[in-house]
Amino acid sequence: MDYGFGNINFKFMEFRHLRYFLALAEELHFGRAAQRLSISQPPLSLNIQQLEASVGAQLFTRNSRGVQLTAAGQAFVPAARALLAQAGAAMREAREVAQGQAGELQIGFAGTLLYCGLPQVLQRFQASHPRLRLVMRELSSSEQLSELVRDRLDVGFVHTPRVPPGFEQILVASQAMVACLPMGHALAKAPLVGLQALQGQALVVVSRTVSPDYHERILSECELAGWVPPVVHELRHWLSVVALVAQGQGVALVPEALAQSALAGAVFVPLKDSTLRYDTRCLWRSGRDQTALQDFVKSVNADMASVQPTPPELSQKR
Repeated sequence: MDYGFGNINFKFMEFRHLRYFLALAEELHFGRAAQRLSISQPPLSLNIQQLEASVGAQLFTRNSRGVQLTAAGQAFVPAARALLAQAGAAMREAREVAQGQAGELQIGFAGTLLYCGLPQVLQRFQASHPRLRLVMRELSSSEQLSELVRDRLDVGFVHTPRVPPGFEQILVASQAMVACLPMGHALAKAPLVGLQALQGQALVVVSRTVSPDYHERILSECELAGWVPPVVHELRHWLSVVALVAQGQGVALVPEALAQSALAGAVFVPLKDSTLRYDTRCLWRSGRDQTALQDFVKSVNADMASVQPTPPELSQKR
């Protein structure tokens, strides 16, 4: 006989029925089972009848000698226990998600954040939320904005002042832009470099499609200094910019945190009389009822400034 219970009418089954069934299956006595459940016998009998109707099989035999499980009832015991266990786990998961202790956060970031304290912030937050899964996605600022608008990211760390409507932001880091020069460059040992001194030299920049704001701001800074830079390379990542400069393929203006990258052959020199900054903003959609997201933003706001690396002697990589 098939006791797979494939034809159970779950529409009329309640978790109460399963709890009552298991109590009676273990006690094999209506009086003791009712006492254990803190109910009277008539409601217990009624619920067992309702369960049997939903299952489509008799689960107990009742006679003068007491109550016994039928073969169907014996087969149903592990299934009932599994259903209750799954329901209990689902309820615990829901509570933990509501409390911000479980679930998942999709976090976008640009690669330079790895040198600006983000790993330390994530480590601290994960330690206090061990059951929460943090999914890190390295994306450009433009890509993050697109994913945030489509709700494919919960939070993003972007380098752009262009914040879409319906999003909140906090400024989490602001760093100076510095000159990145090849080790053998004539200005590599200078304490400061003015943009005019770089006039006519090949410029390596981050791509306009990846970071349109900083692409344009770098070119504008050079034009304000009185020259139009010949752009010879446009790259997707700041680290690629530094790597190309280290190989003598030009000069660049980069965030000072990249001095932490330890790429041999590149020298980082502060800019003279420049107000060019590289700002990092944390963005998330307004009104999100997500405790984990709110906790994460609070943690970022509290911890990001405290873990900003102290810039090394910028010209040390000589």
